[in-house]
Amino acid sequence: MKISTILDHIDSGHMALPEFQRGYVWNRDQVRALMDSMYRRHPVGSLLVWVTESEDATYRGDGELAPGVVKLLLDGQQRMTTLYGLVRGEPPKFFDGNARAFTGLYFNLESEEFNFYLPMKMKDDPLWVSVTQVLQEGIGPYVHTFSADPVYSEKLPIFINRLNAIKQIEDIDLYIDEVTGRDKSIDIVVDIFNRVNSGGTKLSKGDLALAKISAEWPAARDRMKAARKKWHKAGYHFDLDWLLRNVNTVLTGEAKFKFLHAVTAQDFEDALKRTEKIIDYLLNLIGGRFGLDHNRVLFGRYALPVLSRFVDQRGGKFADGAEQDKALFWYVQSAMWGRFSGQSESYIDQDLSAIENLDGGLDRLIHQLRLTRGDLIVKPDHFGGWSLGARFYPVLYMLTRVGEARDWGTGIALKEGMLGKASRLHVHHIFPKALLYKNKYNKAQVNAIANFALQTENTNITISDRAPEDYFAEVEEKFPGALASQWIPLDRDLWKVDRYLDFLAARQDLLAQTANEFMKGLLHGEELEEEAPEEKAFEAPVEIAAAAAAQVPGGIESDEEEELILSVCDWVCEQGLPEGELLYELTDDDTGKTMAVLDLAWPRGLQEGLSEPVALLINEGTETLAAANKAGFLYFTDVDEFKQYVRQEVLAENLEEQKAV
Repeated sequence: MKISTILDHIDSGHMALPEFQRGYVWNRDQVRALMDSMYRRHPVGSLLVWVTESEDATYRGDGELAPGVVKLLLDGQQRMTTLYGLVRGEPPKFFDGNARAFTGLYFNLESEEFNFYLPMKMKDDPLWVSVTQVLQEGIGPYVHTFSADPVYSEKLPIFINRLNAIKQIEDIDLYIDEVTGRDKSIDIVVDIFNRVNSGGTKLSKGDLALAKISAEWPAARDRMKAARKKWHKAGYHFDLDWLLRNVNTVLTGEAKFKFLHAVTAQDFEDALKRTEKIIDYLLNLIGGRFGLDHNRVLFGRYALPVLSRFVDQRGGKFADGAEQDKALFWYVQSAMWGRFSGQSESYIDQDLSAIENLDGGLDRLIHQLRLTRGDLIVKPDHFGGWSLGARFYPVLYMLTRVGEARDWGTGIALKEGMLGKASRLHVHHIFPKALLYKNKYNKAQVNAIANFALQTENTNITISDRAPEDYFAEVEEKFPGALASQWIPLDRDLWKVDRYLDFLAARQDLLAQTANEFMKGLLHGEELEEEAPEEKAFEAPVEIAAAAAAQVPGGIESDEEEELILSVCDWVCEQGLPEGELLYELTDDDTGKTMAVLDLAWPRGLQEGLSEPVALLINEGTETLAAANKAGFLYFTDVDEFKQYVRQEVLAENLEEQKAV
């Protein structure tokens, strides 16, 4: 079928885009490449459409379908949207994306180059012609211009051939494969779509479920976006699938999205309202009780769909304080041990089954966690990880906020409520990095969790890179007990750099003791577990170092690196794009094992659900880069290069034009 006919079918409603399709994701490089291939008559691939009755079709956009049979584009959307935009000068009615990706494309009649409009390069140069203008108006105006100019008249036959090659792109035939038959349900068609698009971003099961709901309740996506925007302003960033998972468990008591297929739009809308209130309630509890009051420290977020179901069945809140604390105990424990770091659906289903009967449900949740873990006691070596991406970093953060931890420069308690958002707290390396590297300690040892202490910004700056044996005595003299409040061993020999590994071991032991005491308090007198008789109070320093060195690759090493990454995240938000996920865990879908920790990531793309996964990786080794690449992430190791990508490919800004202004 000729391209011009396909475009006419889009206008008439005989061809459209299915609701489950994502929006337009191409960048300008891809647009240029398509036009260059078509200009040179290189193959650009066939189209795949789903032929179905228009009265049964759910489709994107506000256009109307033609009566009878309609063809829904399964493969070829990006190509046809690009061609439609270039030929018509505007995007089709089903468009969802950045139209600047194909706006202002020009062609040079001399060099046969396609490029987007650059005023310094193209202004007053007649050899640069608008592709859209040629497609809409034909070659006549250009023939008249060049034939009247003696400078170009000799080359007129060549120019006419090249102009015709552009104009006649509309006459190119594209082969169309069709998926037909009444047996082709939307599930089958989506499976076909995913197979055909195996090289790109597949539709998730959540996308499919939401597409069906949106067909009945078009405002569903906007309503969910509004809820996520509210939480974003409060310091939390949740993706659409996560919110949908919570609604799913509240409404159906199941984790799998397929159970949403049978619900009515009204039931979904009611469940969404309840879910939003419950999440607010749980976030307030977790933030107020644990100090985990912003996105960077809210670990174990996939425990919330289970708690959302429990709270909803309780009528919107826990029965009493004891039940509330037991639920929070389970939340922290599931987060510490990474219960939902992989294979989330199966574990959520197990836990939903445990609370089907509310009475004793929380006890069954804790029992299931014990069966998985063996025991729920924090051991010293659990604090043996390194980097701000380690799972027990939020535990250190939590203990700082809920206990008696005090700032070393002011003596003020660092409890929740004293400082507002905890982003004002800075991670301080107790033993400065330069000192440790000078003494031949490795990266994992230097950035061990047990070498971190949270301080106010001014205190962090004041201490700077002084050695503990120098500044610890001053802190203890000015604010007695401030060191012990942050689990610093008071044996002064351990404050020396040559005893650093012994210092880590001793502090890990103190942290583990405090964590267990706090956990036991949440159980209101119930025992955690009996420790094995052979359990040692201290791990050998060599074992501690080995545990640290064996950690998952990736992660933020320092407060300075975190500040840089957070400044980039803020810059992205200022551009109207979503906040990235700090310390994003890449997990193996089959085993649930964490493969790497990415400094800053957008797993659903900078245009959520529309573009490829992106990550910013600062000072990372080849293992982390390889893991990101294998997972399909476009990654950047330089901030300026990342920002250029955002401006040019996502925002479609013209950098050369900006420089000229």
